[in-house]
Amino acid sequence: MFAAERRQLILEMVRANGAVSLRELARVVQTSEVTVRRDVRALEAEGLLDRRHGGAVLPGGFTRESGFPQKSHLATAEKTAIADLAAGFVEEGEAIVVGAGTTTQELARRLARVPGLTVVTNSLLVAQALAHANRVEVVMTGGTLRGSNYALVGSGAEQSLQGLRVSRAFLSGSGLTAERGLSTSNMLSASVDRALVQAAAEVVVLADHTKLGTDTMFQTVPTDVITRLVTDEPPGHDDRAATELQALADQGVQITVAGGAATAAAQGQGGAEGTPAADRRGPRREVPLPGQRRSHPTAGPGAAPQLRSAALTADPQGGRVADLAPRRR
Repeated sequence: MFAAERRQLILEMVRANGAVSLRELARVVQTSEVTVRRDVRALEAEGLLDRRHGGAVLPGGFTRESGFPQKSHLATAEKTAIADLAAGFVEEGEAIVVGAGTTTQELARRLARVPGLTVVTNSLLVAQALAHANRVEVVMTGGTLRGSNYALVGSGAEQSLQGLRVSRAFLSGSGLTAERGLSTSNMLSASVDRALVQAAAEVVVLADHTKLGTDTMFQTVPTDVITRLVTDEPPGHDDRAATELQALADQGVQITVAGGAATAAAQGQGGAEGTPAADRRGPRREVPLPGQRRSHPTAGPGAAPQLRSAALTADPQGGRVADLAPRRR
């Protein structure tokens, strides 16, 4: 394929999807990521798209939302690995909320045999994934169906969540930055996601590396509300993604990274669907983050010491827990 043809195809993919990873572009145009990165730079110089961490987006700073058919074919291996790790945080007998999205749909498939689990969701796809799980109770919100992502939105959905209290919320979105937190391109979806967050004691965000550093119109979860981020390992050359992860850790977010082994295992075994979450959990090394989030922007007398990040440590399930802590001031 000539360079002009390759760049035209790249441009068409970005226009159709709003945001596409370099990995996915390289796969479609059947060339290396190095070549694709060079093409993306050339298209950015012409003002036809904007580069982001490990990918390309529509120009103008804010990406638009892709439809479900496009999203379901993007970063599929990464989403599988993320879902495998996220399922390990769910205990038997818990009550959780799961938001709409292709990554949360993958998570739901892995929760089908967690005994005594109660899942509250506004997503038809999440409910469908759990429909035949005889030991999982599914509670759906009310609301108006939004066909582009098969989610219930609007005042009916928000009102049905009032007075609800669960242990954890699992959410995804269109973009994630340390400055604004999780965001999405649709106002109605953002409003329901905020209601889901209000119902949960902890918030776990599921976002693949292509969403790191991407900012969209409507904020759903501020960074200081996010308890944990479960993501995949960015490409080695993507220094900006690593910087974004450190910035999130600086603000108190616990980071769990799915490495290559997790992705390979998911592809080779078809994921972990049908396996109880408790059986998939391996020992995890959690690193307490010193100090309070944003409460003490500068160290004062008696303040907890702030440590710079150390290396990632291996997780027996193939993921890696990022040993990230706020940087020394």
